[in-house]
Amino acid sequence: MPSPRTIIGILVGGGPAPGINSVISAATIRGILGGCDVLGILDGFKWLMEGSGGKVRPLSIEDVSRLHFCGGSYIGTSRANPTRTVELLDRVLSSLAQLGVTRLITIGGDDTAFSAFKVEERSAGRIQVVHVPKTIDNDLDLPNGIPTFGFQTARHVGVGIVKNLMVDAQATARWYFVVTMGRKAGHLALGIGKAAGATVTIIPEEFTERPVKLRRLVDLLIGVIIKSLDSGRVDGVAVLAEGLIEIVDSQDLRGLEQIERDEHGHLRLSEVDLGDLLRREVTKGLKDLGLSVSIVSKNVGYELRCADPIPYDIEYTRDLGYCASQYVLDGGTAAMVSIQDGRFTPIPFKQMLDPGTGRAKVRMVDIGSQSYQTARQYMIRLTEEDFNDPDRLGRCAALAGLSPAAFRTRFSGIG
Repeated sequence: MPSPRTIIGILVGGGPAPGINSVISAATIRGILGGCDVLGILDGFKWLMEGSGGKVRPLSIEDVSRLHFCGGSYIGTSRANPTRTVELLDRVLSSLAQLGVTRLITIGGDDTAFSAFKVEERSAGRIQVVHVPKTIDNDLDLPNGIPTFGFQTARHVGVGIVKNLMVDAQATARWYFVVTMGRKAGHLALGIGKAAGATVTIIPEEFTERPVKLRRLVDLLIGVIIKSLDSGRVDGVAVLAEGLIEIVDSQDLRGLEQIERDEHGHLRLSEVDLGDLLRREVTKGLKDLGLSVSIVSKNVGYELRCADPIPYDIEYTRDLGYCASQYVLDGGTAAMVSIQDGRFTPIPFKQMLDPGTGRAKVRMVDIGSQSYQTARQYMIRLTEEDFNDPDRLGRCAALAGLSPAAFRTRFSGIG
């Protein structure tokens, strides 16, 4: 009697990102051609944590051969967190054993990467685990210049949205405050704002002293609008990273403690309307200065996550999916897949951990880099040069109905 075929399980955790289906497709095809059966485990770790082995979808080459063009996730996703207790980890391992899965490919961001690490560690060699880094936030700790998959597509779609808003802003003489996803890091906001040529982009990394007073963000935006008015522009688009809400002084955010957190302990940022909060506060601040400016807030996030991947992400994710399957076929485990200098390079799970937090490292925007400094040069923001130019200072102060000294005191050094 022939021996049973080895089974590879594939699951997706966290939010959707363009290219997930391409990873699933490539990993499935390589796994089957390598002599394995492949199971798509539905909804991430959710059902495995409940001890259910029935929530799976057998995958065939015919099922997945054209999947790489499509956004979304063919096998669903969730933010279920098996690392909360040892019992949940054991239940996941028991569920995988019932399914006959001895090789597991996880697809996700930093939280899913950490879950994969803990599952592999707890298994004590019973299961091989490899992780494929996915997030439109681009914040997994990959080497500089190597994006997480989905980021390039999300930026591409986001730029198209912001471009249209820039045209609308000019036609209607208004401002847009556009909030983009990015829980801790500002890569997506900066990528969209820089490529689109937005008036200004504000990200958490530029604030080294924390917490940040809400008034500082409000005055930063008011300063941008005043400088634009002085230049003859009554319209503009400010791109804001949603992670700004996490660095604002909680005393300035009455009621924030009521906002729910996900299973990994993160604020559900979609429930905090940062754009509308800043719209209201900036509008009020401008009115107090005798200025009337129409501002509209717009959240851009869900429109990006399930977009069909652009060719860059399709090619990239097919490489990642192939390498993930090949790695476990070759006996590899406990590593994250990366492509460096055109070659597959596994990054051991233990290298992914921040020694201070014990969690997966988060890659932040390097505000000292040439790329960031170039972006700043093209933004409209109040700078020391403006305060050192008596004519510019006098004009901006007059617009705000303040003396030059009072204007300097309020707006100098806000960023």
